[in-house]
Amino acid sequence: MKYDHHKIEAKWQKYWAGHPELMAADDKSDKPKQYILDMFPYPSGDGLHIGHVEGYTASDIMSRYLRMRGKNVLHPQGWDAFGLPAENFAIKTKVHPAETTKKAIVNFKKQMDMMGFSYDWSREINSSDTAYYKWTQWFFLLLYKNGLAYKKKGKVNWCASCQTVLANEQAEGGVCERCGKEVAQKDLEQWYFKITDFIEDGGKTSGLLSGLDKIEITRLPRRLRLLAMTYFLRFSRLAWTRFLV
Repeated sequence: MKYDHHKIEAKWQKYWAGHPELMAADDKSDKPKQYILDMFPYPSGDGLHIGHVEGYTASDIMSRYLRMRGKNVLHPQGWDAFGLPAENFAIKTKVHPAETTKKAIVNFKKQMDMMGFSYDWSREINSSDTAYYKWTQWFFLLLYKNGLAYKKKGKVNWCASCQTVLANEQAEGGVCERCGKEVAQKDLEQWYFKITDFIEDGGKTSGLLSGLDKIEITRLPRRLRLLAMTYFLRFSRLAWTRFLV
């Protein structure tokens, strides 16, 4: 018998849409809790790409598996709507980013529902909503008032054409990913967090950094493993320098 995926998928999509409680975490449940969080996508393109589908499928399989094992699973989804991806797409389409972002979210969410991902949409967030970013502002002010956020000059990747700072990943090969122009190193005043305040004597970690030495990274792809090891090495050197001084 031929598999009629249009008919079967439409049937279950309709059923899941009518039973959101199947995907929702129960705040009053005494079942063991499990939190499964995806990286929020940038709602700034024409739709999901295969990388989204690959990653979200894996986390959805885990969420469904844990629910069937009797766990109270929190599996939300949201939108990382600030930053260069949204700005670049707005420049490309010549439409205000608030409009392009809103339109992209509708499309992305439709595609996720078509894929059958079991998200708890009652907990959906959008990083460009004031109801969300007021808490990131609150958290930053909390760090600032406690001396854990400060300004100083440091070298950044600067694109003179776009008049913006770029992450290393956005300036590979020494050129801007947006305009293709040359990127220069420039000293600019910027914000830093004093993560070294969470180091104990002897270089042992505490607080937010506790357990870094126990992280299992041998199963990561080689490129990611090298990045992780490089970060930890730089951090340990920074910590030792701080205490020796």
